[in-house]
Amino acid sequence: MNKMTVSLRLFAVSLLLLSLAACSPLSLINALGTGEDVREVRGIAYGEGERRRLDVCAPMDARGAPVVVFFYGGSWRGGARADYAFVGHALAARGIVTVIPDYRVYPEVTYPDFLVDSAQAVAWALREVGAHGGDAQRVFVMGHSAGGYNAAMVALDARWLEEQGSRPAALAGWIGLAGPYEFLPIINPSVKPVFHHPDTPPDSQPIVHASAASPPALLIAATPDLLVEPERNTGALAAKLRAAGVPVTERYYDRVGHSTLIGSLSPPLRGFAPTLEDVAGFVNGHSGRSGTAQ
Repeated sequence: MNKMTVSLRLFAVSLLLLSLAACSPLSLINALGTGEDVREVRGIAYGEGERRRLDVCAPMDARGAPVVVFFYGGSWRGGARADYAFVGHALAARGIVTVIPDYRVYPEVTYPDFLVDSAQAVAWALREVGAHGGDAQRVFVMGHSAGGYNAAMVALDARWLEEQGSRPAALAGWIGLAGPYEFLPIINPSVKPVFHHPDTPPDSQPIVHASAASPPALLIAATPDLLVEPERNTGALAAKLRAAGVPVTERYYDRVGHSTLIGSLSPPLRGFAPTLEDVAGFVNGHSGRSGTAQ
């Protein structure tokens, strides 16, 4: 590899880090490409309205593959599934069928409407993913930041999947990346109206719902996260789940921050954290529902 190639790659990585740290659109990562040969089906309706559509990214030869339903972040105020195509490509290249839904956000909706959408998307996957080569017995939910909250609530609080005719026991496990799991009282001004501050329901917090019935969890955080404090959120939830007898894998990375954590699933940033290896290892290490590990 010549010096010019190395310099160009370092320059591209620098641009990515700057754009992610500033919470800019992730189109740059997708524009650089992933080099993965996958099948994509876009814009599938799982409910009514444009914000209740999803994309599926699958291995070319998927037959009975594990499934991840991934929810992106954005403070429950924005985000678009197309920006996270790199997540689908990365996981599909590791043999995982990936479902990436949009969901309604503020100001169109407030808590708990985006959880209704999230559970509806997961219920769609449990019913329909077989047509895309996925195994409905091995469905995981995963999310980053606000999406990590959505994933946690769907996995831990039975109300949302039960409204869709399913239950958390139908999940093989769940994965949280820098999720806010205990954030009362709310300090972030942009989040306050989303959760009806100062009348935020106490049971809106994922940590309240951790119990022995919870699915196995992989909880990942960036040690220098300045937005979602790792010890209060990831550490506390991991401890409560573990105390209830739930299998929990806990990971902390030092070379990424809150936003670059999800970016580390993309090829240009994978050297900064083993996120893809840890997620793929967790998913492929569980054989089916009820948390039965291989």
